[in-house]
Amino acid sequence: MTTAVKGAEGAAQAESRSGDRIRIERMRRRVRVAFNGETIGDTTRALLLLERGHLPVYYFPRADLRVDRLRRTAHRTVCPFKGEASYWSVEVGDRVAENAAWGYERPLEEVAAIADHVAFYWDRMDRWYEEDEEVFGHPRDPYHRVDVLFSSRPVTVILGGETVAETRRARFLFETGLPTRYYIPPEDVRTEFLVPTDTHSICPYKGRARYWSARLSGTLYEDVVWAYDDPLPECPKIKGLMCFYNERVDRILVDGKPEAEA
Repeated sequence: MTTAVKGAEGAAQAESRSGDRIRIERMRRRVRVAFNGETIGDTTRALLLLERGHLPVYYFPRADLRVDRLRRTAHRTVCPFKGEASYWSVEVGDRVAENAAWGYERPLEEVAAIADHVAFYWDRMDRWYEEDEEVFGHPRDPYHRVDVLFSSRPVTVILGGETVAETRRARFLFETGLPTRYYIPPEDVRTEFLVPTDTHSICPYKGRARYWSARLSGTLYEDVVWAYDDPLPECPKIKGLMCFYNERVDRILVDGKPEAEA
């Protein structure tokens, strides 16, 4: 199979031998990556590689990188859908990120668009930007949606045999590929059961979340609820609301029925 390239709004789409496993898109946004206070890559020609089962990845044209900060290593890996990858460490000042960058110098025909491009492990770099806004967690997938809707449907959260939240003021968050999440006003949560933890997480679509565990009848349910106190501008409706892991509570009832049936 040959690479499928389409010109819609400047996007290039490549299909792998497995059909729709890999999609490659040319980005219109300026993308930058920084390490130890120095910009390593700065481009308006980034490719975004979307591979089924993996997080999105930026690929930078080599011409838009500080190649003097890259040191080739002997490390190699092989991907059955992309080919053999070469690796580079990133060195800036007194810091080294070992094998932090990779590229397919002779990629398979199906993904030929990523030749002469280099990608970086997200967590081995310090800062990432799209235009002048910092991006957290991983690149955002343009086909990933987050919709938050007000609802007056009754929502009840039961944990350890206790009703720990009950509301008709929830906001239902629908996110591609994930269970529906129910964000509940703190006033409708029995916060006396909750214990703040040091856990935080970062979502590139919603922002930075903090967590609570719940203690009921001597049992501690760790990091069972979270909230975004200052969500990204794209998700203002969930600001300060609490959300329980569907998977970690006994059950969540919506309209008096298990939420999967509601």
